[in-house]
Amino acid sequence: MSRGTESTVFSGLVPESEWDRMRAPNQEGAFPFPVKYGYACVGMVESGPEELLGRNVFGLFPHQTHFVAAPDTLHKLAPEIPVKRAVLAANMETALNSLWDGLPSPGDHICVVGGGVVGLLTAYLAARIPGTRVTVVDKNPERGDVATALGAKFALPEKVPANQDLVFHASSSSAGLETALRAAGTGTTVIEMSWYGSRKVEASLGADFHARRLALKSSQVGTIPSARQPRWDFRRRLALALSLLDDPRLDLLLSHEISFHESPGRLPELLSGEADALMPVLVYP
Repeated sequence: MSRGTESTVFSGLVPESEWDRMRAPNQEGAFPFPVKYGYACVGMVESGPEELLGRNVFGLFPHQTHFVAAPDTLHKLAPEIPVKRAVLAANMETALNSLWDGLPSPGDHICVVGGGVVGLLTAYLAARIPGTRVTVVDKNPERGDVATALGAKFALPEKVPANQDLVFHASSSSAGLETALRAAGTGTTVIEMSWYGSRKVEASLGADFHARRLALKSSQVGTIPSARQPRWDFRRRLALALSLLDDPRLDLLLSHEISFHESPGRLPELLSGEADALMPVLVYP
């Protein structure tokens, strides 16, 4: 489950202006409810073309035990990518797209505010760029061990590093956005990855915001950055995201395993934020 987006859907916070744009590729129903939503499904092909038969694949489908899909909408998993880890593909795609928007460079000091799955994957990719110094900032100190394992440093909001060359915001909160702006150095771009749905967001754009010439830039996985659109399509981007999952450390992001049949009783707690969860994984019979 992609907790950020699916929590917004679960809470009925998809604004009417976004009902069409927010449709998942194989969504059933319509916003606000009833709706069958989701886009991170991994399974085995039981019937279909010979080249797919018996293969594990990733598909942009809601949570269900069986589905019928056009072959060209499925992505075969490489043998080295475990089935369970492959559910991270859609979130990895979001993180990848954010780096395309942020344009980090070798040697940059980079701050990622928000230690959820998308924020941690963004930090993981940024930390692989030579010479970078990446810090994940989150109010939950338990995210520190995961951030460190993925190659980043960790800080609580009150100790956010200053004068950063690039900042990503992925906490979906006004407080997190304030922290991101505080971390930015003069002339820095803050990449806003959070999607707030219909919630109101406050940001301090007074004080020294203009004097420091800060930039606030949107990043959204629904489109590919314009400079790449002549060469990249969604299928190429998702294939790259899947290949980037070849790292056992990413299993740290898979926090809960839930039987599909138990999900009606378990998911409200996970999606409401009452439980500390990164990526809940639904397991089918």
